[in-house]
Amino acid sequence: MLLKELTRLAGVSGDEGEVRAFIKEQAAPHCDEITVDSMGSVLCLKRAKGGSDRTVMVAAHMDEVGFMVQYVRDDGLIRYLTVGGIDPAVCVSKRVLVGKKRVPGVIGCKAVHLQERDERTRALKHSQLFIDIGARDKADALSRVSVGDYIHFDSEYVEFGRGLVKSRALDDRVGCAVMLELMRRDFPVDVVYAFNTQEEVGLRGAKTTAFRAQPDCALVLEGTTANDTVGARVHEEICSVGAGPAISFMDRASIANPQLFERLRALAKERGIPWQLKRGATGGNDAGSIQRARGGCATTAISVPCRYIHSPASVCNLEDVENQFRLVAAFLEEGGKY
Repeated sequence: MLLKELTRLAGVSGDEGEVRAFIKEQAAPHCDEITVDSMGSVLCLKRAKGGSDRTVMVAAHMDEVGFMVQYVRDDGLIRYLTVGGIDPAVCVSKRVLVGKKRVPGVIGCKAVHLQERDERTRALKHSQLFIDIGARDKADALSRVSVGDYIHFDSEYVEFGRGLVKSRALDDRVGCAVMLELMRRDFPVDVVYAFNTQEEVGLRGAKTTAFRAQPDCALVLEGTTANDTVGARVHEEICSVGAGPAISFMDRASIANPQLFERLRALAKERGIPWQLKRGATGGNDAGSIQRARGGCATTAISVPCRYIHSPASVCNLEDVENQFRLVAAFLEEGGKY
């Protein structure tokens, strides 16, 4: 799969151009039609060889969380805005790249020996952090960056341990990688592969792709929070890295179609595909927009568990990615029926 290549591309919400260009290039040999809508989302249609009266949408989002230059101080330090949900606790001392020129910088804060007592015992807020690009002053900084420039974490893809990978943007380049692999296969149903924009800031791109595609049902491929680490109680774990893709029954944006949900669980058991329930109803994903498009659409999400999500060092298991692929392929092989 193309996961490593995808995670190297910059794609903060609203600035998905690099990811979009790569996906169009990779999809072109395998799909019948490729269109880009006004939101910048990519729709790749692959028709069934013998024709089909059903259309299944398989969706993932191209964007990742990041930052944007808000203003530059007189001393050349940059104040930033967050784009998507980022815990400030994961930001201090992390490397970033600013703008199209990828100007290197570091997220900094006031020195610890200058902090007040309460500042040393809790995570600092984003308003207390800044980005240092090594500028002499404001003019020097503005010669290299501009207000409104996008900023993303500077973090390499690294495989380690027993089948694990560390990278930024696993949410949701894992879903994009699986979709690019799926479209290499033929299925007895028309499939629209929707690579959506701006999921991290309100499930925005999925609203237009689902409205346009009008699918009979949709599977949303995601990277989701795995809270299977030290200090988490069993009921707080949500899902576990290495236990298979997590099938969602509900979150804050949508409730899975019961028949589709049950069919996916049964199919995983029939095919011997490792899987797990997403044991929590937190967060949300593009299913929330797709479910309500036009006259409505049956949806559910199949997610790869990721530790330390929305950080420069998210971690997932490559077997979970492979089994996400296997489960979706099995569903499409049966014509997307449920």
